[in-house]
Amino acid sequence: MKNWIDSRYGTWRGLVRAGLAHAELALGRLRPFALHRPETVRRAVFVCHGNICRSAFAHHEALRYGLTVASLGLSTSTGGRSPAPALASAARAGLDIGVHRATSWPDFKVQSGDLFLVMEVRQAHEMRRRLGNRDDVQVCLLGMWCKPVMPHLHDPYTLGDRYFDRCFERVRQAVRNLNAELPNARIAGTQESLDRKAV
Repeated sequence: MKNWIDSRYGTWRGLVRAGLAHAELALGRLRPFALHRPETVRRAVFVCHGNICRSAFAHHEALRYGLTVASLGLSTSTGGRSPAPALASAARAGLDIGVHRATSWPDFKVQSGDLFLVMEVRQAHEMRRRLGNRDDVQVCLLGMWCKPVMPHLHDPYTLGDRYFDRCFERVRQAVRNLNAELPNARIAGTQESLDRKAV
């Protein structure tokens, strides 16, 4: 049982948080974090705790689709590098995130049309708090584009390779599915599509 939990949810805590997030989804409490105006999105901004694992991988995966992207960490220092396990897991997925450097919230400039894609429900609430009353940006849970839906994508930092790979697999799937819903968030002049390479 422990091996199953560790490989799918990272830890018991990850399993509990995933269960609570699914309960909130079932009760309709996550509706504020649905994508309501996809046509207004001009940039996909991936957000996690440190901007060195989940959002770093999402950032570079989204670039492969020609999306205009950025990423940040809610509790990090600008310039931080992804840890070796994240680099190795990304490499196993065919993605090089070695050039990635973390960006902290104070160093991030919000732009009109930003779609903030967070990994956890608590991050969604925190992101919304920091954005205040701005109505020209949106906050969504990236895992809502997973199949099946995963409103909580637990942090793989310090966890084993199996969960790192599972987490990055879910992030990749979510980015691939999200890509189709953001027609106005493309880098000018690009039309790249990876649908034929989808696994």
